[in-house]
Amino acid sequence: MSEHRPLGLTSAIALVVAAMIGTGVFTTSGLLLEDLRSPGAVLAVWALGGVIAMLGALSYGALGRRLPESGGEYWFLTHTVHPAAGYVAGWVSLLVGFAAPAAASAFAFGRYVAPWFPGSDPRLAGGALLLTCAVLHALPAGKAARVQSLGVGWNLALILGFLALALPRVRIALPDPGDPVGTADAAARFGVALIVVSYSYAGWNAAVYVGGEIRDPARNLPRALLLGTLMVTALYVALNWVFVYSASVSELAGQVEVGRIAAEQLGGPAWGAAVSALIALVLMMSVSSFLMAGPRVVARMARDGHLPHWLSATGDGPPWRAVVAQAAIALAMLATVTFAGLLTYVGLTLGLMTAATVGGLIRMRLRERERMPVPGWPWVPGLFLLAVLGSCGATVVERPAAAAASLGTVALGLAAWRWRGRRTSG
Repeated sequence: MSEHRPLGLTSAIALVVAAMIGTGVFTTSGLLLEDLRSPGAVLAVWALGGVIAMLGALSYGALGRRLPESGGEYWFLTHTVHPAAGYVAGWVSLLVGFAAPAAASAFAFGRYVAPWFPGSDPRLAGGALLLTCAVLHALPAGKAARVQSLGVGWNLALILGFLALALPRVRIALPDPGDPVGTADAAARFGVALIVVSYSYAGWNAAVYVGGEIRDPARNLPRALLLGTLMVTALYVALNWVFVYSASVSELAGQVEVGRIAAEQLGGPAWGAAVSALIALVLMMSVSSFLMAGPRVVARMARDGHLPHWLSATGDGPPWRAVVAQAAIALAMLATVTFAGLLTYVGLTLGLMTAATVGGLIRMRLRERERMPVPGWPWVPGLFLLAVLGSCGATVVERPAAAAASLGTVALGLAAWRWRGRRTSG
């Protein structure tokens, strides 16, 4: 049976970049400043978050070489740990990894374009974006990938243009005398900040969800993960350098629209409007990437019998029924989505899944030894696991409500697995 793999290295990198650059980078630093009270500490969190993401990309790249098929954490955990673990990962990917962020990004898109449509509900523009992206990704993957790559190219060009204009205007301010840098709970707050930032880095593993559609996956999949993550980390640190040093801590702390505030501080209302347009474009591509990658997980689960078979892909085309289902879930969430607590909830839940996946990598490497090469073994996967579990533990202590919601989502996935098992055996 011949394999149809329409995505090359450029398309895979574009998918990673588009999945990572979303609403988080333009909204998170104001929230981080409220907790950390130090621009330097905020930049340190962004830099360390990028390092952790690159460790994860190297680890996932090793799994991608060994298991080069679509499905992401669902596919990996099914083969490295247990089918139940894979099912829960697929459940989490369906709800938390793609539908919830797609809905949140769509809502943020509606908020940013609202001034151009006075009196309109932001959810209407967000819903229109979700429907447009669903139609796009119901088309053959090669056509959708070309649109995705073109959009990402425009995003990168506009972001780099903004940085070229903004960086010379930034003045590094001294920290406020009252910044609680050395307080006893600083480590815990830093750990929570890493979880919040991980929401913005979450797309570093996007290419593994379409691994079965990437040409020469043993070579291109690891390269796409690492190169895409490196590019985005550099952009994130540069962007947040501009954001946190564009105004005082008191002006930025707790503000969600930190990108717009920074632009207005540096160049006035015209800059604010231009950056709002840029953010709207970035959010468009973010929603597009979620509706490109997420349905592949649904289709893989359906093909393996864990979801209704009609959700699986037919022939060489995209899994259009899964695209429709994913968009429908995101539209339902859009009607009730709130931004408060979403970053922590999504970051924590996905952090637990990536930790489980890298744990599965370690388990497979110990079983197969040199037959399964892992870059930087054992330090790369070990340090990733230590960093993610440490920040998750800090979040459980500091944000118990978000932790309860996250663990509840995992528990629901396990309950669904058990119910499915009883139904099958009966």
